[in-house]
Amino acid sequence: MTTRKLGFSIVPYIELHSHSYYSLLDGVPTPEELVKQAVKWEMPAIALTDHNGLYGIPRFWEASQKAGIKAIIGCEITLDNKCGHLTLLAENQIGYSNLCRLITLSHHKGRKGQALLQENTLIENSAGLIALSGCRKSSIVQDLISRDYQKAIHTASRYSEIFGKDCFFLEMQNHHERNDYYINEQIANLSNKLMLPLVATGNVHYLTSEDAPLHDILTCIRHKLPLEHAISYLRTNHEYYFHSPQQMEQLFNEYTQSTNNTLCISERCQVNLPFGPQALPQIQLSSQMNADDKLSELCHTTLAQKFVANKNKYILTLNHELRMISEHNLTNYFLIVWDLICFARKNNILCQGRGSAANSLVAYLLGITPIDPLSTGLVFERFLSRERSTTPDIDIDFAADKREEVIQYIYNKYGPEQVSMACTIVTFRARSALRDVGLALGFEKDTLQKATTVLDDRSASSLPESESIRAIIKEDFYSPRWQELLRIAALLEGFPRHLGIHNGGMILSKQKLTKHIPIEPANMQERTVVQWDKDSLEFMNWIKLDVLGLRMLSAISDARALINPSPELENLRFDDHDVFDMICRGETIGLFQIESRAQASLIPRFKPRSLADLTIQVALIRPGPLQSNMVHPYLLRREGKKPITYLHPLLKPVLKETLGVILFQEQVLKIARDLAGFTPGEGELLRRSLRHKHTKEQLKHFHTRFIDGAKSRGVCALIANQIFNQLKSFGGYSFSKAHAAAFAVITYWSAWIRCHHPTEFFIGILRNQPMGFYPEHVVISDARRIGIRFLPVDLRYSSARSTLQSGKIRLGLKTVRGLGTEYINLLLQERKIAPFQSLSDLIQRMRFPRPLMESIILSGAVDYLHPRKHRRQILWELTDAYQTKPRIKDLKLTIPEEQVALQPMTPEQKFAAQLYATRVSIDNHPTYLYRNVLSHHKTTLISQLHSMNNGQKVKVGGIVVTRQSPPTANGIRFLALEDSSGLINVVIHANTYNSYRKEYYSDFIIVQGNLQLKHGALNLIAIHITSL
Repeated sequence: MTTRKLGFSIVPYIELHSHSYYSLLDGVPTPEELVKQAVKWEMPAIALTDHNGLYGIPRFWEASQKAGIKAIIGCEITLDNKCGHLTLLAENQIGYSNLCRLITLSHHKGRKGQALLQENTLIENSAGLIALSGCRKSSIVQDLISRDYQKAIHTASRYSEIFGKDCFFLEMQNHHERNDYYINEQIANLSNKLMLPLVATGNVHYLTSEDAPLHDILTCIRHKLPLEHAISYLRTNHEYYFHSPQQMEQLFNEYTQSTNNTLCISERCQVNLPFGPQALPQIQLSSQMNADDKLSELCHTTLAQKFVANKNKYILTLNHELRMISEHNLTNYFLIVWDLICFARKNNILCQGRGSAANSLVAYLLGITPIDPLSTGLVFERFLSRERSTTPDIDIDFAADKREEVIQYIYNKYGPEQVSMACTIVTFRARSALRDVGLALGFEKDTLQKATTVLDDRSASSLPESESIRAIIKEDFYSPRWQELLRIAALLEGFPRHLGIHNGGMILSKQKLTKHIPIEPANMQERTVVQWDKDSLEFMNWIKLDVLGLRMLSAISDARALINPSPELENLRFDDHDVFDMICRGETIGLFQIESRAQASLIPRFKPRSLADLTIQVALIRPGPLQSNMVHPYLLRREGKKPITYLHPLLKPVLKETLGVILFQEQVLKIARDLAGFTPGEGELLRRSLRHKHTKEQLKHFHTRFIDGAKSRGVCALIANQIFNQLKSFGGYSFSKAHAAAFAVITYWSAWIRCHHPTEFFIGILRNQPMGFYPEHVVISDARRIGIRFLPVDLRYSSARSTLQSGKIRLGLKTVRGLGTEYINLLLQERKIAPFQSLSDLIQRMRFPRPLMESIILSGAVDYLHPRKHRRQILWELTDAYQTKPRIKDLKLTIPEEQVALQPMTPEQKFAAQLYATRVSIDNHPTYLYRNVLSHHKTTLISQLHSMNNGQKVKVGGIVVTRQSPPTANGIRFLALEDSSGLINVVIHANTYNSYRKEYYSDFIIVQGNLQLKHGALNLIAIHITSL
């Protein structure tokens, strides 16, 4: 890599020990800030040595490359058996691989987030590494502080033997802490005695001394302690900042060798990162066939079996795609995905590919995606092209409840050393920053809970101006204590907090992954994650395979299994009038992608009648189209209220399907191709530049090319500029048609099952909660409104999840609050042995915690055990059943049994208790509890609002189903309110929200407002809100 050529006489020191905020909760600067500071100090290189990980290395490398300085890759390792810290730097590629392996081993046996490396593993993994003896927490320094000089000699000698005398340096630091002068003096003595070189480091944890208080807060968060109790964990001064070379030269003026050696070490470190695409594993093939031949055979064989018009066009397209895939070394990738799809289908795991891969004919012929890209008008180059510099990935949705089988198949087939998952870096947002900083500053948990519950802000940086916090704490908002909390919390925006696991990104490699990236255990058993997140992997050009879980596929799979004969969804035609009639009636709860309130408002205007319509409908209600105002122009044209026009006739073939509006990403590629002569790959680069505002120069280049190309095709400059401006306005917000089309297929499947097999459909939905837009009680209410009948939870008959019983839906045991999978499995096993005879029999055999047993009783699941007793009486008798102290029998006293006659619960009490215990109701709607209050306020049923006039004032009461505050709505908030008759959208403008902020977060409310009947959609514009 290129580095700045700076004279060493001018720059007498290079920092070899620095921490970014990827030293989780122990570093303040970003990798980019460290590089920027190094450039400021005119250092030709800098090392990043975060604790036990290389999480920030890709960002660090990118920043260093842009700045023109060398990135030295290192890590501060924590050793086991109280051996402290050791600073390791990769001198060469062998050293880099060994560093990855050592970091992996350090995480292997520890708890998640805790790394401890066995010292003996250093011996066989020391090649290519330069070791620095470490900070104050190193074993050598601790030995010296303890005045055990002989032990320090022994430790230094051992490390010298492990790494070699020219690769082990005694590390000196000077932060003006107690014993620093003595420690450095003794380290110098060790150096003379053992003939070991010295090196000075700054152990940087923040850029300037002003950042030290923030580091103290991070330390408190890491140890889960308030400041007043964390003194022993805090640094004694503010000297761990990024010193200039001149400052370091002055600090170590007695040991000039120590600063000079930083330059020598920097020169020695020559490492490149392992940029991809990585070599992938190969599936087993016959000796006569290579991977390219296998992929070609699979595709051509399938194509020969399909009835398509203009087969020659398909053959030409297929051959083109196969060449491109081979050129990009992606043949094995496609075969791996194909093998995965085969495994899933063989094991009855419903799955489907989506995303830009649906633009590929190869993906269609392999059965990865359900969309024929040629008949749908898709563009392969949206997925892959010669011009594209980054590798694509394929997203595959699997039935969520079977996804783990698929993941373990990959681990088992290719081996745990060749497979891992991408990590996610979980960062501080408004709530987590407010809570964690507040606890560090000694705020009460209850106070912070109240503030975070009503917090509207997503970004921590907006906390100092938070209106929601101001409203809840009132005058305290301006107190110095609260202002300090909000100020510090705002600084944590984007700071890494802990490591998570990516939704589905899997990394496969032909070689051991630990040669390239460290791996550590994930939260879930039998899972590991690489230490790079999605963005880092993309920067490194590593291929990932997204193995995603989709609960809707689980719901469809469960419903299909109950239907006899089981429908072959793949063979459904997308022309069932009954299905589209149902959608147009607004019966969409539970339907994939089109059940939300925004979609419900769209349907009366849109009236879908085909799969193409569903594709557009899925794409319309997205942040991009909404934000760029694509929706209303399209709908006005669809309704015939606005003429369909095109700026140039060449646009008509491209935009005809969307009535002249640029909606799909693929249309951007086609416009660039048809009007300006771009290749489709160049069109994809143009589309990407439209999305990224930091590519102004690139966009300027594309603008010139577009205008020149259009003019060469007879398009005048004025029209060409207007079209390009349309691309800038809409193209950057467009949605992938391939993605929308793949989703539309699942939308239709779910709608077809709901239309023709509603009971089985709702069982599938209930068995896979939580999912979709609505909570379980709304799903049940909707099912009851169309005549589906339910049976309550019953310990005799209920399975873990909802089941079909005599044409009705029997609620599952999971419905009971607190009854988790482990308890359910134990209960079902015990029930197989023998039925439960009584309450005491149940308690003695299951030994459930008392609160759980109370929920089971209140749910009605054990009513059959005591048919002559009411639930309050049964709850009372729990006392005897859970008696922990044996009664005294030796005194031979006659103690009469206590018989307390309790009044049965009122119907309201019984209903409320059952609703609490199960969170659902199969008899009455939750608003039954407030029927008298609603009657007193003279509220109107939601179902009656459709017969009223636009603008009419009404009162509606119900339970709040969802709350939304989309960033595209300019401060407007939305509620979905439900009563026994239906749902309505409530629109709350900013001034109304500010007046009724507390009521907005209530579960049951009455809303007074004005009806808005527009385009067949019904909304209520809130004026007053009352909590119930």
